[in-house]
Amino acid sequence: MPATILLIDDNAVQAATRQTILKRAGYFVIAVLSPERALEQFRNNEFPSHIDLIITDHVMPGMNGTDFVRNVRGFEPHVPVLVISGLVEAEEEYADLDVQFRLKPLLPENLLNAVQELTSTAAK
Repeated sequence: MPATILLIDDNAVQAATRQTILKRAGYFVIAVLSPERALEQFRNNEFPSHIDLIITDHVMPGMNGTDFVRNVRGFEPHVPVLVISGLVEAEEEYADLDVQFRLKPLLPENLLNAVQELTSTAAK
């Protein structure tokens, strides 16, 4: 069964592009454009399957990636998280949150390598 990835990005074009790349590589991808909505879905157990990996943007309106990950860690402390941001200085905000951080632009092969690494580590 393919890994299920929750993809959060307020930019619909970037979300759709990443979703396509990941789906072509065989992953089941759930794209959500709002971190608040994603948290609500987590709390209400609305996802069709267990989330194996979260990929989130950092800068989003309403709630940034750091706040989102902090909230998720409250009830999903071990789910792997990949944060993608154009701000190098944002990485230090995640120091205590056990995430993998990558800078934009993230080439498709680098995205897939990070996802493969995180999903294979989580499966063990």
